[in-house]
Amino acid sequence: MTKELEIEYKNMLDQQEYSRLLKTFDVKAEEIQTQTNHYFDTKGFDLKAKRCALRIRVKDENFECTLKTPAPEGNFEITDSLTAEQAQNMLEGVSFHAPEISAALDELGVGEKDLERFGSLTTHRIEFSYKDGLLVIDHSEYGESEDYEVEFEVQNAERGRKQFLEFLKEQDIPLRPADKKIARFMKSIQS
Repeated sequence: MTKELEIEYKNMLDQQEYSRLLKTFDVKAEEIQTQTNHYFDTKGFDLKAKRCALRIRVKDENFECTLKTPAPEGNFEITDSLTAEQAQNMLEGVSFHAPEISAALDELGVGEKDLERFGSLTTHRIEFSYKDGLLVIDHSEYGESEDYEVEFEVQNAERGRKQFLEFLKEQDIPLRPADKKIARFMKSIQS
């Protein structure tokens, strides 16, 4: 289990900007990693109401369950590693194998037995160190939708915001605030 503070800045991209960034940073096709997030909530969307998000991420042969909860400068992330069998059992609603997340859900008043998987989002991701943080360039696909975004994950909120805004200006990318992936996914299934 890990618990860490996540501070990130996001901006939506159009397809041309996405392609240009890949070219600018000389990204090779084999460097792009694919991951799938499977999202969970209750029927009444109790986690969403608390500004929380729960997912199982499958990346290569690695499986992890992450609960995001609000923090003053970003989100807290609690992550439990899973085996393939544990992840499959959770995806099928057979059993729940994330002990630290289970404890956090109890504190939130959300029962793990009430959780349901409501959808999946696949992201093709490139990430690398940039200035004082991690630059992430994503192409996401979900349902009939796809989108592109750039994220900048940092330790220092003030310095990171300044560096991210400078990056957008240097790359001639207009400021287009981005909702979290789960929020974009939810909008796509509601329309």
